[in-house]
Amino acid sequence: MSKEPRDFASSIAASVPFLRRYARALTGSQDSGDRYAAATLEAILMDDTPPDASIDPKIQLFRAFHLVWASAGAPVGEADSHLAARAQRHMVDLTPNTREALLLHVIEGFTADEIGAIMSITGSEAAEFIDIARREMETSVTGRVMVIEDEAIIAMDIVAIVQDVGHAVTGIARTRTEAVKLANAQRPDLILADIQLADNSSGIDAVNDILAKFDDIPVIFITAFPERLLTGDRPEPAFLITKPFSEEQVRSAVSQAMFFASTETLAA
Repeated sequence: MSKEPRDFASSIAASVPFLRRYARALTGSQDSGDRYAAATLEAILMDDTPPDASIDPKIQLFRAFHLVWASAGAPVGEADSHLAARAQRHMVDLTPNTREALLLHVIEGFTADEIGAIMSITGSEAAEFIDIARREMETSVTGRVMVIEDEAIIAMDIVAIVQDVGHAVTGIARTRTEAVKLANAQRPDLILADIQLADNSSGIDAVNDILAKFDDIPVIFITAFPERLLTGDRPEPAFLITKPFSEEQVRSAVSQAMFFASTETLAA
């Protein structure tokens, strides 16, 4: 018996957490993203066509998702919050297909040629979409960003990137207690949070403490182990940056999170 079907299935299974991450970021909703991810897996299971051994299974999975999503009219999911709903009303202002290309490239790490295969366009078209999306997203909103990170060099790198995009930084917190105090002093419009903090406290707990008082603040988690946060349990973050990260990843994630929380200029 050939091992290929089993190997293909194993590769698909290993890529599902990342498809779910992409689907949630794309649709703006955990429920909606997971529905389309599940529909994609069902479509693959019902397809009797043998998998193409010349194409990476992860690319085949994401391409199948795009076929399912496009066949449904490429809808944005039902908003998780009133801020998300406001952003969704303005999604039509974006150049078609650009947001998908940017997410695939920066968040999921696909090359322009791979994105072309996923979206059924050329690699050069995918590269152009990425450039357009970056410009549109970065000019859509500005706001206050809070950084929760215990490593000084990493924190300074994040601050520099965030400020270069045009946002203000309220401060850097190294522990759960510092994070809560900083948020209470000045409510942020976005939180960038590491998972493991200086005193062995949890960045997740710090964020939950803050969100208990200030809801609807978008959060980007930074972790070396993204699969630990993509378990199917609730709540799950829509935006994850994997360590070691690139400047492009931070810029894109911040722009995406800010844009989805609001398409209007945030409070100064």
